[in-house]
Amino acid sequence: MNLSNIGINFTTAVYRDTLNTAIIKNMITVVLCISINYVNSTLVYTFTKHQVFNVNPRYILYIHLVINDIILLSLFTLLQVLSYVVYTLNVSLCIVLVMISIFANLNNPLTLAFMAVECYVAICFPLRHTQICTVRKTYVVIGLIWAISILSILPDLFVALATESLEFFRSRVFCLRVNVFRNSNLTVKRDVSNSVFLVIVWLTLFYTYFRILFAAKTAAPDAKKARNTVLLHGFQLLLCMLTYIYDLITQGLTYLFPNEVLAILYTVSIFIQVLPRLISPVVYGLRDKTFRKYLKRYLLCTTKMP
Repeated sequence: MNLSNIGINFTTAVYRDTLNTAIIKNMITVVLCISINYVNSTLVYTFTKHQVFNVNPRYILYIHLVINDIILLSLFTLLQVLSYVVYTLNVSLCIVLVMISIFANLNNPLTLAFMAVECYVAICFPLRHTQICTVRKTYVVIGLIWAISILSILPDLFVALATESLEFFRSRVFCLRVNVFRNSNLTVKRDVSNSVFLVIVWLTLFYTYFRILFAAKTAAPDAKKARNTVLLHGFQLLLCMLTYIYDLITQGLTYLFPNEVLAILYTVSIFIQVLPRLISPVVYGLRDKTFRKYLKRYLLCTTKMP
């Protein structure tokens, strides 16, 4: 999560907003969070209420992506509000929140990669799709995604437990990843692991896209739709990648506008962490006819469909 990746050092000065500015910023964030999470929660509710969705691997992976978006957005909003209300958090609590946000953040690109593979199998191997992409295998894949994400961050926790004093875990810090996992080697490990994740996911997306692109030359409507879906996954991945260059963006803008540090941090965080969460509902919630048919009823709180 982006709040856990801020690398700018503010040890020489404490930057705080005025009361009115803090209230406005938090109101904007909370309203956006509630609005987006309402739509995403409705997607999850729709998924659980209709058998047509929860027996389809494509929708299962999609809902997994939506749930991760809910987790990320909720934690982002919680940490922002707490940073204004209490400013610092207990280190142990901060570690828990940061680790959960990192899990969800790593889950997203991996889920996008598997969704692209599912599209590829559906178009290029239609006769074997039901055998390769089963519900059981899909949940195994989701478990594998979480296992990879957990294993990628556990070394940070073990290093912190081995190198930090007990007093440190009882102290309070401004809740950022760099403030609780302070070993410099962990920054190198994080950058390397993020690079490996992104290379693998990008290669997967490129391969599946071009294979589907060749299949789409047959003018099959399903192939063209799958190609466009993989393109949307690529766009989502680009948005995910913004979290990895957050430091560069904020440092660059802060260098250009040194008197606008707080405005830069807030604006960049909104664009990188909040607005991308609007993309997931579009991919299936609006583009998919089946999902859209049920979703409109729940969003508008009208009579439930049978």
